[in-house]
Amino acid sequence: MPIVSEPKTNEEVKPQVETPEPAEPELFAAEIAMEKSSFNFLPVLLIAALVLVVGGFVYWFIQTTREVLSVPEATATVNDILRAQGPAITHFTTGTVDPDNGQQDPQYKLLSKAGVVLTKPKAPVSLLVSITGPGENLLSNIEGVQKVKKQSGNIAYSLPLAERKLVSIDHIVLLKPHLAKVDYTWKWVPNRLGREYDASGELIQSFSTWERSVLIKSYGVDFYSAAPAKASVVLVKANDGPWEPYRE
Repeated sequence: MPIVSEPKTNEEVKPQVETPEPAEPELFAAEIAMEKSSFNFLPVLLIAALVLVVGGFVYWFIQTTREVLSVPEATATVNDILRAQGPAITHFTTGTVDPDNGQQDPQYKLLSKAGVVLTKPKAPVSLLVSITGPGENLLSNIEGVQKVKKQSGNIAYSLPLAERKLVSIDHIVLLKPHLAKVDYTWKWVPNRLGREYDASGELIQSFSTWERSVLIKSYGVDFYSAAPAKASVVLVKANDGPWEPYRE
C-alpha cells in the first residue's frame, strides 16, 4: 500500500518569538518615584498653609472684636482733649491805652467794676489804666497769668478765666476695630475773676445789651455757671498706641 507523505519545502518553519516589554530606564523610574512622593506631600503642605492663614485671620478678628475702649482710657483721652483746648482767657493792658471802643470800652469798665483796675480818661479817647492793690493780689492767686512789659512801659496781661472739666463719660460705641465714638459731659470751672465774667452773673447783667454782646464776643465773657454740656468725639487707636481724636 503506497505511503502518502507531505511534500517538503525549502523553507523551515520559524518559531514565533514573543516581543519582550522594554524595561523602564532607571532615570525615568526615579522621576516617577519622585513625582509620586511630591504628589503625596504637596496637598499636606497646602492644607497646612491654609490652616495657618485661616487661623491667623480668626485670631486677628477675635482680638480686634475684643478690643474695646475702656472708660478709664476714654476719660484720659477726653481730659487731654479738653486740656488742649486751653482755658477761656481775657487780655488787658495797664498804662496809657487806646481801647477799641474808646473811653467807653466795656472791657475796662468791667475790670474797674470788679476792682481789678482804676481808669482815668486821657484826651482825646485814651485811658490811663493802673492795677489796684486788690487786683494785684487777685491776679497773683490765679494760675497761668502772664505779664509782658512793652517798650512803651505799658504792661500787657493775659488772664485765664475758666477751664473745661470732664463731668462724666456717658456712652462708648465701637464703630469698628480701632475706632470708637465717645459721648461725654463737661462743664466750665471758672476761677475768682472768671466768676465776675459770668454772663449770667449780676455784674455782667448790670451792663447794657450792646456792652454784654461786646464782652461776650471779644473779651471772654461766657455763661460759666451754665449747666454741664453734652459733647461727642470719635477716637482712633493706632497700632500699639493710645486712643486719639480721629482726623479724616
